[in-house]
Order: sequence, then C-alpha cells, then structure tokens
Amino acid sequence: MNSKKKIKRYLVKTHIITEKDNLDGIIRIYVLPFAGKGDIVVFSESIVAILQGRAIPEKNIKIGLLAKFLWSKVRKVPYGVGLRSPATMQCAINEAGAFRILMAAIIGGITRFFGRRGDFYRIAGKDAAMIDAAHTSPVPPFDQYVVMGPKNPQDVVNKLSERYKLKFAIMDINDIGGSWAVGFSEGIDKRCIENLMRDNPMGQGKELTPICIIKDGIYGKDEIKQIS
Repeated sequence: MNSKKKIKRYLVKTHIITEKDNLDGIIRIYVLPFAGKGDIVVFSESIVAILQGRAIPEKNIKIGLLAKFLWSKVRKVPYGVGLRSPATMQCAINEAGAFRILMAAIIGGITRFFGRRGDFYRIAGKDAAMIDAAHTSPVPPFDQYVVMGPKNPQDVVNKLSERYKLKFAIMDINDIGGSWAVGFSEGIDKRCIENLMRDNPMGQGKELTPICIIKDGIYGKDEIKQIS
C-alpha cells in the first residue's frame, strides 16, 4: 500500500457500543456488509477496550495515595487529559504497577529537567499511554468513564484475521497527528497505515464512526456508511 496514493475510506456509523455487545456481532453487522478481500478494517482502540469491559465508571475507581500525589506532576498536553487526573493515574498504577509508574515519574522528571520529554510514558508503557480520562468523550455514558487501552490488541487482531480472512488494525489516534497501530494483521505496513489514518477520519466527538474500512484499489473521498 502506498500512503501517497489517494484512497477511499468508509467510515461506518454504529450505535453506542457497550460491553453488552461483542466484537463478532459488531463485525457481522457493521463490517461484513462493506468489507471485501484486500480491504483493511480499522477499529478505534477505545471501542475494542469497551467491548472487553475495560471502561470503568470514574466514581468506582478507588484513588490511592500514590495516584493522589503523582497526577498533578504530569505535564499538561494539548491532545487530552492523559494521566493528569487522579482516576487515570490510579488506572495506570493498576495496569503497570506502582513501582513502574513511580520509576517513570522519577526518571521522567529528571530527564524533563534536562529538556527531554516523553520518558514518563516510554517507561510507563503503552498501556498507560492509551488510557482515556473521563469527561474527554462527549458520548454518554462514557463521558463519565475512564477507558483503558485494549488488552492484548495483537492477539485480538490475529484471531479476527484468521476467522474472517480480512486484514484488521486496532489504532490509537488523536486530533493533533498522533497515530499508532497497536495491533495489525500480517501484510499491513505499520508506518503506512499510521500515515493513512493520521488525519483521524473517525473523529473524537459524537460521530459514532469507530470503524474505518480502507478499500483496496478504490479511490475517492471518504464516505460514511450506515446500516439502514
């Protein structure tokens, strides 16, 4: 796939997906009617996490002393809250362990003093970096939830590829050019698909288009598909 080519992307509009749904059901309803051989099916990482039951009501998160101490030390970033809240910091501690998060904070603080940024998340790990804070999604009820990153995204993609004979990718994308494939089928060029999705066509708001189908050999403007 050449990322410089014009491509056609189908943005698939869904209902509000919750943990009561399941990924196979979502694929049967929203993917199979539109996807064909050679296409790439992209899922937002938050939808996969929600289907795995990894969206947690903020009110149910018990904040420990370490999270209360560390959250305010996290640098403000332009693309979201990240771990700069007690609830998301506690979730990062739950995911990565208190020792790893503490080391990330100490080393990240030292290297930031010398002008180097990003070491906190590099040390804390991708699972911590993918946590979405409550009040960042405008879609109820998830405006009141902390959404973790998906668990074992590469394993999820491998199983889907084998089951449906399609190419899949799970991606973490933001509105300022951040684009990461956290799981992707064999044959997908990671750098290429990250470039293709860097403009975040699925959006960050109330679009309800958490699935993007990149068509093989079809070019043109993006198109929103909706099951009637």
